[in-house]
Amino acid sequence: MTDWRRAATLSRTFLATATGAALVVGCGAIPGGSGGPGDTLTVMTFAPEGTKATNMPGMTAMAKAYERWVNSKGGINGRKLRVLTCNERNTPAGAADCARKAISEKAVAVVGSYSQHGRAFMAPLEAEGIPFIGGYGVSSEEFQSTLSYPVNGGQPVLLAGAGHQLGRACGQVSIVRPDTLAGDSMPVLLNAGLKANKAPEASDIRAAEDTADFSAPAREALADTAGAGGAGGAGGASAKEKDKEKGCVTAVLGERTETFFDAFRRAAAEKQRTPQISSVLGSVSQALVNRTGGKESPFEGAFLTSWYPVSNDPLWDPMRKVISEHSFGDDGVDPDDSGAQTTWIAYTVLDEVVKRFKDGEDITARKVARVLNQSEKIRTGGLTPDLSWRYQDMRAVAGFPRIVNGQVTFQIVRSGRLVAQPGEESMDMTPTLEQAPRAA
Repeated sequence: MTDWRRAATLSRTFLATATGAALVVGCGAIPGGSGGPGDTLTVMTFAPEGTKATNMPGMTAMAKAYERWVNSKGGINGRKLRVLTCNERNTPAGAADCARKAISEKAVAVVGSYSQHGRAFMAPLEAEGIPFIGGYGVSSEEFQSTLSYPVNGGQPVLLAGAGHQLGRACGQVSIVRPDTLAGDSMPVLLNAGLKANKAPEASDIRAAEDTADFSAPAREALADTAGAGGAGGAGGASAKEKDKEKGCVTAVLGERTETFFDAFRRAAAEKQRTPQISSVLGSVSQALVNRTGGKESPFEGAFLTSWYPVSNDPLWDPMRKVISEHSFGDDGVDPDDSGAQTTWIAYTVLDEVVKRFKDGEDITARKVARVLNQSEKIRTGGLTPDLSWRYQDMRAVAGFPRIVNGQVTFQIVRSGRLVAQPGEESMDMTPTLEQAPRAA
């Protein structure tokens, strides 16, 4: 009986081993890994949510909507897409945790994510060869790491563009920005655009990143632009000359921009002054204008620089359709949100990259990076110029060598809507940045 039991046990063990081997051969890879058609591709999108500073819940929500949409069509070239999301918490530890989660889950890429803590998340991703595709562009490492593939020019081109926009209209500019490492480069970049228009350097006003009281920075910004002819300039000057004499205040504070301009509006009313106000995509959005009164919003007339076409451009219709059909009432997905727009473009890039693999070819993080490094230009449906990250596509921007798309659009709030600024065409800001001192 003992020999019989031993023989039966050995037989069952052999059968289980053989069956397992057959399953591995038949499937090619375990779920969540990489492989040929029918396998699952795992990627991650991370962004801060529920913090006291900037929050970007629309990015992770857009990623999940994209996952549902692409899988409803059979995946990407027959491969099911698995999107992991992670709350970056707006801290270095949170960013590092998200990167480690991407590694442990064997993600082939991190796509359409937001973090200002580039050092914390890029180092672990680099160690494992995981590409970072289409980050929001708020950290300098996104434009330095050889495993980062930005779809826009990030804060550098927005701020240089703001300098160009304000340099044509203002006698003196003040910038209110967060007192952080990422914020330290902002005045340098803004000044590059101002200098290109022969305008004086901006006054640099710092604000604590998580403060709720902007009364002091508001008064300082108002005082720094007081000598620029805020009341409209001297009699007899042309309208254009009067505009040029105006004092201008730009704030780049993420979600806190609204709070700052509320304090600034009260301070300006006390002094009976009306300086031109300005910001950049991500700090001011169509949703913010709507929420603060639409046509009666205090942002009426504000200047804005953006990476992308205005939100009502038909080029965004495919994204809007995906959101309406696959977000399932998730109010975190706003089609006017720059974070959601960036994530959409980043996943468009991922889709194009995966389609460049041969049928049945194993897909790994390092192979995805290799395709990105060697491929011809990738199209994004007209939302950006065609993108390529080959060595010959890099630009000589000090501190930001990975910028391959320096395009910026100029917008203005008119009748409660962000529209293209009359007389201003989109502009490539990389030549301006190439002449700027190193900012990172």
